Amino acid sequence: MDKPFAPACERNREPILDVLREALARCTRVLEIGSGTGQHAVHFAAAMPWLRWQCSDRAVNLPGICAWLDEAALPNTPAPIELDVAGGWPCARYDAVFSANTLHIMGWAEVVRFFAHLPGITTEDAVLAIYGPFNQDGRYTSDSNAAFDRSLKLRDPRMGLRDAAAVDALARAAGFALLEDHAMPANNRCRVWRRRGGATLDPSTGG
Repeated sequence: MDKPFAPACERNREPILDVLREALARCTRVLEIGSGTGQHAVHFAAAMPWLRWQCSDRAVNLPGICAWLDEAALPNTPAPIELDVAGGWPCARYDAVFSANTLHIMGWAEVVRFFAHLPGITTEDAVLAIYGPFNQDGRYTSDSNAAFDRSLKLRDPRMGLRDAAAVDALARAAGFALLEDHAMPANNRCRVWRRRGGATLDPSTGG
């Protein structure tokens, strides 16, 4: 099959890698949630060979991810696993979780479920890194982000940019403390948290 291709992945991969090289320097097993095309995975896994980079996504995206992984043939990219945040989650433990451009695609209930599951799949000192656009104090940070949010809501009213403070609250409830908030190109952010001990949540309720 022809490999899927996302131009945004090519544009943002180097700025994200600059953050991840430092944030994941002491990690060994990363779960990428919402791997999309698989472009990020092969780029980051090649640049950070000390990491075992586990891709995951909904079933419909797995063939495209496999096409990228198979072509790259890297030793640290196992076969992708099926993961829908509203469905079943892996039983393995990871010392890092990464996700790019996913929170605004999920409905808010799915965002809550995303964070509620983190304690069950991460080690007690795990790193969480999320890339994408965020609102600040309930406001858009740029005209382009406002226009993007409107376009998302036209596709699905459940979609939309998430407020950084609301996401931080979910992270804290899951036991993760914000370490870094990096400004990125095109009015995006890369936010990095670290887990601070064994918080547990009920994934069915988010509390």
